[in-house]
Amino acid sequence: MFSIIESFRSALQSIRAHSFRSFLTSLGIIIGVASVIAVVSIIQGLSASISNEFKGLGANSLTVRATTPFEEEMQGKRNVLTLNDYDLIVTHLDDISNVSPAFGPFGDFGTTVRHAGKSTFTQVTAVTAAYQEASQSFPQYGRFIRNSDDQSRRKVCVIGPKLRDKLQLPENPVGKFIEIGGEWFKVIGMNEAQGETFGFSKDDYVLIPFMVGSAIAGNRNKLDIFISFTVNDIDQLEAVQGRLTGLLRTAHKLKPGQKSDFKVQTAAQLGETFEKIIAMMTLVLGGIVSISLLVGGIGIMNIMLVSVTERTREIGICKALGAQRHHILLQFLIEATMLSLLGGLVGLGLGYLLGMGAAKMIPNFPDAFVPWWAIMMALGFSSAVGILFGIMPAAKAANLNPIDALRYE
Repeated sequence: MFSIIESFRSALQSIRAHSFRSFLTSLGIIIGVASVIAVVSIIQGLSASISNEFKGLGANSLTVRATTPFEEEMQGKRNVLTLNDYDLIVTHLDDISNVSPAFGPFGDFGTTVRHAGKSTFTQVTAVTAAYQEASQSFPQYGRFIRNSDDQSRRKVCVIGPKLRDKLQLPENPVGKFIEIGGEWFKVIGMNEAQGETFGFSKDDYVLIPFMVGSAIAGNRNKLDIFISFTVNDIDQLEAVQGRLTGLLRTAHKLKPGQKSDFKVQTAAQLGETFEKIIAMMTLVLGGIVSISLLVGGIGIMNIMLVSVTERTREIGICKALGAQRHHILLQFLIEATMLSLLGGLVGLGLGYLLGMGAAKMIPNFPDAFVPWWAIMMALGFSSAVGILFGIMPAAKAANLNPIDALRYE
């Protein structure tokens, strides 16, 4: 025990005596750990933000969309969900409510919207009254689209707060008229703000009645819609998902083993999908950046070998005074480990500051977050690098002959 304490004391004394060289020795570890922590903190901050976004979507909500494999897209094919699928779901699927079809009458990207000389490009979606509950979108001013608006094909709309600001509409825009794709619509409501994701606003949109959108799109039978609904009993979520999949596969005449041309997902599953992607990104990017830690370890081994050469006479004196081989081995091994560990601590703080700074520089990007496992991994990996690359110099020092060491000039 005494030899371990003495080895720690000698290691600290040596690091203090050669503080600048110690700093340069640890620089590789500092840069390596700082890079890993910066990357991990940014990705994990993004992951935490995405998880919070999906928590607000409702655990009992389901959405079904058409999917097209990349190979088929390259051949110009595109799978769609039609109103026949919507009718099928409404007619044959029990234990669900707020079934809402929706689509973009001006395409996937939207169209130009104008008001009083101001114009902007925004996303336009045609929805039914049920979309309010299915998407958890509630008005801040005015009201949402009603069934009567849909049935009478009234040219009314609900906008997001971002669009209000872009068109410089009043704080309460209800009653104002805006031009959407060449048609005039009356604003009957403005939804509550939902914030931004990845720097993209979720409040820059227009919602119009579904039948009005169908009339604008022209061919009702070729609409590519997505369908949202809520499951009445959350315990039946998987059962409803299975029945829906079977229903649509039968309707689309898909053979056993053939891949579905649609995807049914819950908000939780969407969140899990994103979390898997984020975890993979963390692993890959962290692994790439951690290569710099190996470079730092080689730097420590190189400097420690030089240190053994410089301190050959000191080692000879210690051995002449009775120091055993394991005492010398332990002293140099602890010194290499402490150099690496101190570099890891400095890199940890520096990496967090870099992550915070990078996240602040990107507009609307979530704050960086360092999970506890990343801290433990950084410190553990730093210590392991110190031990691994400190073994050779320590063994060289321990194996020195005391007579030869005392004669060394």
